[in-house]
Amino acid sequence: MTDTFDPLSDLFVAQLARPTQLGAVNLRALTPFQRALLVIDGTVTKFIEAYTLEPVQTVHLGQERRALTSDQPWLEAPAGTEVLARRVFLEGRYTRTVYAYAVSLVVPDRLPDAARDSLQDDAGSLGRILLSAQLETRREVLWYGREQLADVPHPIQRLNGAPAISRTYRIISRGRPLMLINEKFPSSPDRLPSRD
Repeated sequence: MTDTFDPLSDLFVAQLARPTQLGAVNLRALTPFQRALLVIDGTVTKFIEAYTLEPVQTVHLGQERRALTSDQPWLEAPAGTEVLARRVFLEGRYTRTVYAYAVSLVVPDRLPDAARDSLQDDAGSLGRILLSAQLETRREVLWYGREQLADVPHPIQRLNGAPAISRTYRIISRGRPLMLINEKFPSSPDRLPSRD
């Protein structure tokens, strides 16, 4: 029966471990664009540009080096490991639509020099930095859910309280996790690309 088909059931490897603040998602209530955002395993920025026919810019909100205060199993990193915490959002250059807000934890010591240098100097997307460094990677999507955006940074404060679909994944290279990324996609109708 088609009502029970779940195309995500074999994709998200840790759905049962999703944070408790994330609600369930009715896939049939999502637009095709939203369902594609959940499963895309390439560069999200390029997908959004192709779908909307609008250039998308990565707006860097900040990054800081810090030591993990507890073990981070999804990064396979013990407490004390130095990570780079990054926050960005993806915005349409023409419409100023905020397509995504992302928070990442990166283990810089696991990156090749070129990617580590780009990460320090470049405010661009992580996907583009990894592509430029020609690093072979794979993504492992962990969980997804629905949430209300809260405590978003000042430049996108208008999104506070907006519903969003969220997914978390990690990027792995040579068998080790390099980064853990949480992407939040605002799902209010006025913030979604229109279909012609």
